[in-house]
Amino acid sequence: MSRAEELWERLVRAALRRERFGMGAIVQPVGGIAGYVPSSLANNRDIDAILRTADEIQDEDPNVSRILCEHAYSLAQNLDPNSEGRGVLQFKTGLMSVIKQKLAKREGGIIDRSQDIARLQEFYKLYREKNSVDKLREEEMKLRESGVFSSHLGELERKTLKRKKVFGTLRVLGMVLEQLIEEIPEELKRVIDSDAAMTEDLIAYNIIPLDAPTITNAIVSFAEVRAAVSALKYIRGLPELSGDFSIPKTRSADLLDFLHYVFGFQKDNVSNQREHIVLLLANEQSRLGIPEEPEPKLDEAAVQKVFLKSLENYIKWCNYLCIQPVWSNLDSVSKEKKLLFLSLYFLIWGEAANVRFLPECLCYIFHHMVREMDEILRQQIAQPANSCRSENGVSFLDQVITPLYEVVAAEAANNDNGRAPHSAWRNYDDFNEYFWSLHCFELSWPWRKRSSFFQKPKPRSQNPLKSGGGQCRGKTSFVEHRTFFHLYHSFHRLWIFLVMMFQGLTIIAFNDGRLNSKTLQEVLSLGPTFVVMKFIESILDILMMYGAYSTTRRLAVSRIFLRFVWFSVASVFISFLYVKALQEESKPNANSVVFRLYLIVIGIYAGIQFFISFLMRIPAFHHLTNRCDRWSLIRFIKWMRQERYYVGLGMYERTTDFIKYMVFWLIILSGKFAFAYFFQIKPLVKPTRTIVTTGDIEYSWHDFVSKNNHNALTVASLWAPVIAMYLLDIYLFYTVLSAVWGFLLGARDRLGEIRSLDAVQKLFEEFPAAFTKTLHPVRTSATSSSQVVEKNKFYAARFSPFWNEIVKNLREEDYLTNFEMELLFMPKNTGSLPLVQWPLFLLASKIFLAKDIAAESRDSQDELWERISRDDYMKYAVLECYHTLRFILTEILEAEGRMWVETIYEGIEASIETKRIHVAFQLNKLQLVISRITALLGVLNQAEKPEHEKGAVQAVQDLYDVVQHDVLAINMRDHSEQWINISKARTEGRLFAKLKWPRDLEMKTQVKRLYSLLTIKDSASNVPKNLEARRRLQFFTNSLFMDMPPARPVNEMLSFSVFTPYYSEIVLYSMNELLKKNEDGISILFYLQKIYPDEWKNFLARIGRDENAAETELYDSPTDILELRFWASYRGQTLARTVRGMMYYRKALMLQTYLERENSGDTEAALSRLETTDTRGFELSPEARARADLKFTYVVTCQIYGKQKEEQKPEAADIALLMQRNEALRVAFIDVVETLKDGKVHTEYYSKLVKADINGKDKEIYAIKLPGNPKLGEGKPENQNHAIVFTRGNAIQTIDMNQDNYFEEALKMRNLLEEFHHDHGIRAPTILGVREHVFTGSVSSLASFMSNQEGSFVTLGQRVLANPLKVRMHYGHPDVFDRVFHITRGGISKASRIINISEDIYAGFNSTLRQGNITHHEYIQVGKGRDVGLNQIALFEGKVAGGNGEQVLSRDVYRLGQLFDFFRMMSFYFTTVGYYFCTMLTVLTVYIFLYGRAYLALSGVGETMQVRAQITKNTALETALNTQFLFQIGIFSAVPMVLGFILEQGFLRAVVSFITMQLQLCTVFFTFSLGTRTHYFGRTILHGGARYQATGRGFVVRHIKFSENYRLYSRSHFVKGIVEDFRDWTNWLLYRGGIGVKGEESWEAWWDEELAHIRTLRGRIFETILSLRFFIFQYGIVYKLRVQGTNTSLMVYGLSWVVLAVLILLFKVFTFSQKISVNFQLLLRFIQGLSFLVAIAGLAAAVVFTNLSIPDIFASILAFVPTGWGILSIAAAWKPLVKKLGLWKSIRSIARLYDAGMGMLIFVPVAFLSWFPFVSTFQTRLMFNQAFSRGLEISLILAGNNPNTGI
Repeated sequence: MSRAEELWERLVRAALRRERFGMGAIVQPVGGIAGYVPSSLANNRDIDAILRTADEIQDEDPNVSRILCEHAYSLAQNLDPNSEGRGVLQFKTGLMSVIKQKLAKREGGIIDRSQDIARLQEFYKLYREKNSVDKLREEEMKLRESGVFSSHLGELERKTLKRKKVFGTLRVLGMVLEQLIEEIPEELKRVIDSDAAMTEDLIAYNIIPLDAPTITNAIVSFAEVRAAVSALKYIRGLPELSGDFSIPKTRSADLLDFLHYVFGFQKDNVSNQREHIVLLLANEQSRLGIPEEPEPKLDEAAVQKVFLKSLENYIKWCNYLCIQPVWSNLDSVSKEKKLLFLSLYFLIWGEAANVRFLPECLCYIFHHMVREMDEILRQQIAQPANSCRSENGVSFLDQVITPLYEVVAAEAANNDNGRAPHSAWRNYDDFNEYFWSLHCFELSWPWRKRSSFFQKPKPRSQNPLKSGGGQCRGKTSFVEHRTFFHLYHSFHRLWIFLVMMFQGLTIIAFNDGRLNSKTLQEVLSLGPTFVVMKFIESILDILMMYGAYSTTRRLAVSRIFLRFVWFSVASVFISFLYVKALQEESKPNANSVVFRLYLIVIGIYAGIQFFISFLMRIPAFHHLTNRCDRWSLIRFIKWMRQERYYVGLGMYERTTDFIKYMVFWLIILSGKFAFAYFFQIKPLVKPTRTIVTTGDIEYSWHDFVSKNNHNALTVASLWAPVIAMYLLDIYLFYTVLSAVWGFLLGARDRLGEIRSLDAVQKLFEEFPAAFTKTLHPVRTSATSSSQVVEKNKFYAARFSPFWNEIVKNLREEDYLTNFEMELLFMPKNTGSLPLVQWPLFLLASKIFLAKDIAAESRDSQDELWERISRDDYMKYAVLECYHTLRFILTEILEAEGRMWVETIYEGIEASIETKRIHVAFQLNKLQLVISRITALLGVLNQAEKPEHEKGAVQAVQDLYDVVQHDVLAINMRDHSEQWINISKARTEGRLFAKLKWPRDLEMKTQVKRLYSLLTIKDSASNVPKNLEARRRLQFFTNSLFMDMPPARPVNEMLSFSVFTPYYSEIVLYSMNELLKKNEDGISILFYLQKIYPDEWKNFLARIGRDENAAETELYDSPTDILELRFWASYRGQTLARTVRGMMYYRKALMLQTYLERENSGDTEAALSRLETTDTRGFELSPEARARADLKFTYVVTCQIYGKQKEEQKPEAADIALLMQRNEALRVAFIDVVETLKDGKVHTEYYSKLVKADINGKDKEIYAIKLPGNPKLGEGKPENQNHAIVFTRGNAIQTIDMNQDNYFEEALKMRNLLEEFHHDHGIRAPTILGVREHVFTGSVSSLASFMSNQEGSFVTLGQRVLANPLKVRMHYGHPDVFDRVFHITRGGISKASRIINISEDIYAGFNSTLRQGNITHHEYIQVGKGRDVGLNQIALFEGKVAGGNGEQVLSRDVYRLGQLFDFFRMMSFYFTTVGYYFCTMLTVLTVYIFLYGRAYLALSGVGETMQVRAQITKNTALETALNTQFLFQIGIFSAVPMVLGFILEQGFLRAVVSFITMQLQLCTVFFTFSLGTRTHYFGRTILHGGARYQATGRGFVVRHIKFSENYRLYSRSHFVKGIVEDFRDWTNWLLYRGGIGVKGEESWEAWWDEELAHIRTLRGRIFETILSLRFFIFQYGIVYKLRVQGTNTSLMVYGLSWVVLAVLILLFKVFTFSQKISVNFQLLLRFIQGLSFLVAIAGLAAAVVFTNLSIPDIFASILAFVPTGWGILSIAAAWKPLVKKLGLWKSIRSIARLYDAGMGMLIFVPVAFLSWFPFVSTFQTRLMFNQAFSRGLEISLILAGNNPNTGI
């Protein structure tokens, strides 16, 4: 009974939630039940297909639809009778309701189910007949045989789609019949089998239908694909497969089938990798040449290249461990054996799941599996491998991957969701680095699971006061201890260098610049400094390795302790020698033996150090040192100097590159040290001497430390800011020089040459040649065309299709009007006109200007033509009109009419030759001719009708009359037989009796174009008007002249994938989201309409709507609503925008393939040139689509798409819509399948890939089972990792979902990919950096600041990092990776929890350490969105700063800091973690300066020194005490931005932009960002707490509450540095919260969140030490009070604490809990009143009877406020202890009081300013786009100035 009740409860709950179907229990869901089959049903593909067919045929035959639904129900019942699987019960219930609904709608009596099979058979036959199946097949075949590039492409596409749908339905009907009937009638069986043969291409496949040959996908006909497939076939010599191993009938067995059987790989993994390997081989073969024989064979070279590329890491691993690879001699390995090895490696990789992050572990697995395979190859019949065999069968996943996964998952679970110290658990790197030593072979094969490697950790202690964790195996090679000492440990060479230089410069300065023996002797003190700092480094080596000693190689541990001993002895010995030498030198008649010995020791040591550095760091000598490795001494010295890791070998660059970045840094260092000496150190020498020698200073407080030590604190307060600036200013010098260098590099690369429309127009005639040279190179076979037409026309003919497609896409994106599109279109230039026809926007109005010049001219013919030719496009317009008019009139006229035209033109040409054109023709009458020609063309532009023909004849006659009577001179008609015949024909009415109406496309185009030329009177110099369209065209045309590799033909280019991770962000805006209004009545749609008014008008024109019509009319059409949603989404940071942009790659490749066909050598090569440049229908060409699919793949990894589908989230429907609109789009996701077995829930995880099928539904392609939940580390890299197996190609471009792409930029992808084969240094590129354009800059001033800041870094900044510094990393997107290089080395990001929170940059670290090379290219750009609101920006800055804080602790940064040469190390430091450290140091410098001034002021020293300086006229001392040390350094950080503006916008626009930014208070914003970065960077290193921040990336059209701003900025800014809002803030502040209450709801919950990062004992101690600084204010101020007079005893300070205690007691009395005091309210109030009166009386008495004054009271408050905050900070750090003492509630009350006071301090001026209307207007104008501001103000007026009224 309980079981029935449980099921009933589940049923009711599901019905109430409607979580499956979204409708009532007896109503069919919208769109049918198909698509909602639960994953837990093992056979869900068949069930889903049956239900989809049922939906499709519902209207045709409801009875058959009901039969199919009932059969689907029976299948589900058989698969899960007890409905134990996740969602199965709801599915069955819904399906049953659908069946009942179908029964309810039936006509007639009781259903006779015995006739169901007969009905189904009959319907099968009727459906075939109705859809004319045989005819449909024949028609498609005829169209297909008519030619790939024929004019029937659209019809072929429709026929193919219809055939697929019909045969798909027949396939399902046949399958159901076979399942229902044991023996199908023979005739029907034959028909079903025949139909099934036509449905082979309906079997799910990704790109190549390998398991199901198809007639519709041209990719299988490509020779390189057939060669690759053939190469993988089963070869002789392989053991026979077992008979029970099934292989599809449509293909023969291959190598992967053998591996599948032997090792138990998953079927879908095998299918996935089969296609992957075929594509790799095919694309490699295509670069070598397409095999042309009937049975194409794969070249040995293609196999060899793919083999070596894929197994390069394995070969290096074997060499590092000094073990023999699985082959003894690579040259003797056959091609087939190489393919077998290659297939095995990729099958291992494809099923490795999270183990893919352990590349050397995969090498270990591969190494042993190949050895195991070699044993099996010796047998006659294949046997399953022992390592993968178990009681349940053969499974590679269960036996090899799962044990690894389980121990990794156990360690990940022990990290306490990222809160545990990194040192307490093993991350991915720890596991992988275990395989960097021969100890890994102790794991044996199969796995020895009792090994300590597989030891799972014990749970961690939950005691918050204990920092230790549970017992676990130690770390490997490195421990990420949370400490700032990592900065010194990783970059000790930099700090040693800076300290020694400071010491040397200070010594020289204190010796007044004299370089004598005394100075030299003091400078030699650098020796002890060096060895002591090296000794500190060796101590850090020992401390930092704590936690890894048990697992680290003994040799590495020995090295650490040897270095410690060496530097201990060296520091003691050298320091002793130097001190001894000084002592001897001070004696009279001293013997300098010790000093000489010291010089010898220092000289030898320095010489050896320099010599080793020279040999090991200078690239030219690197090979020399490697050759000396056979000498034990050299090897020992190198080992002692630097530990040898598997990564980081050969970290050197080409000598020329080394010299470049060395010179760069020598310039910086020269400027830095000159500035330090002359402006920082030398000016302080004299004041320091004065302060040191000054005595008898009277302190105004009780002094502890300043007596008898030469005023050390005063000297420290003077020098501390200088030292901080000394450490900081090197970054400022770097910023300035890198900006200048980047500016020069950009100018050299020709960036910014075309920065205006005027430049585009002036240089347009150079574009075709430049485009053809780089983007569309012409092969020699095409140069014969130049013999027929001019060279320029040849280039223009090839440029025009691409240019026109660019213009079309700009129009489709609504950046252009229809008229602008027509003006920008370029004619094909394939006709017979002897000139290049340019776009109309260049020629518009030029004819009228030329006519006016001719009419007014009194000059000779040559002078007239010279005036016209000054404007090239005016000349082109005149020539085009001349030749086009001749062409049109000659074509439409016959006989005498044509003779008249030819005679006129002969006369014109004759007069031109004699230079008498102005005499022979009345040029002032040209306006009459133009008007008659325009009239004629206007008629010819219309449809062919009798009345139009009459009008055309009349127009020609009018033209004849004007020419004859008004334009021609008399002598032109004398003595001409032709003129006599023409006149006779005119008289008889025969001259223009017959008119040939223009019918062919070219003729119509020329008529229309000439009409436009003669009617457009306005200049088109401002076309296009849209700023974004201008920017894109300017950049594209500019890039044509930049240095880029020439593109190879599409069939020879490198293949690539685009990869986008997605979680739950906006896919497509819904109408509810677009129309939802904020507090001011502003909706997103309204906002977009005002921000982009021209684009909104263009959109309305595109969908055929009047811009003045009511918006509600637009909402009546579902099609228009969908277009509106896409229009809005394309202007936000949505997945839809990203997908559209990335699919331009495929569109570009299809166009390029289509237009390259004349060079392909196939049967279509003989097509005319008119056809070859006709791009109509190129997107429907089967070959163009197949070629594009072979070269391009787009995978969006939507991690929770399966969950979104189950919950029917709108995001799932929108993603499905994107797949329907983009046939090449693939979506990968993690599917969670829950089943009940033995009463327990079993959860399985699958990595799935889907695409849209012909019905617009998801079609599952692959489903690869995972060993468990894939999210063990950071979400994004784990999301990428599970789906990367579905990517293809040689390269992979990582694209975030806030990015965009442009069609014109997609055309350059072929060029970019060629960079992989170009010379960029000593190593081939592994990551190609790509320029970004931040498209969110126009939204607001904050967005503009962020855009400019980001734009400066991604262009000028990265330009310098790549060249000359050679330290560019991967900073996110849209870089292009060498895919095979990275997937065999751990992937495109790292995923360990928290430490890899900035996952992208680790790809750059990993690539560099593994001998990669990262370049940067700026001739191609990708769009990028950035956060646009202040809160979004702050969250983003906090996330990045926290990520950099974690990088400081990472092993990657440590190794790069150790292994780079000195100059490259400095480049790396100051462009990664050093930038954030310098940022933090900037803020700390201000603090140091202020605390120093506070010390001088409160102690009285400053005043004394100031007086004495004035008495002694010591101006240097006075200046030093008043200097502010150049703290305003913001101007330096603006230099790169300004120079970037100048380069790409021009000087004037750059100045205007910079001034505008200053007026918009950008300096305040950058200072604000400085505080954000400092807070999160410092806090992360001290305490951790870095986390991913979801910024939203949406439009900021809502009012941000004050409480939200306070929560975000209180700790990072306010502490350091409206009615409705106030009510909201007070409610938040006073709400006490509780369990489950979030920080945005309650102050108490928020305060707990803010303290959550203080978790360890070490963190509590550090927080306590830092909080002690707040107590200095009370100590100083109490001695300044009048009440204490001149008393400086400690009693005064003690009494101040008594007063503070009394105040706290009073506070406690007044805040006593009302709940506790409920029984004695009267007494409590009496005590509170009495306390208040006593306090007031006591204060009054103190004022009257003592020296206490009113200012003293306020001063005391100022003293107690920081003290109280210090107490609060310390109490918060020791929260667990304070709770135990029972004081936590009191502390929390005081903290609430502080936040209330801080909030009021901020809120009052804001509230005051909000009373003035002009402030709001100023803010709106300042912060937002003017169009939006205008719209906003108008809308408020229309609303009656009521912001809450609907607009």
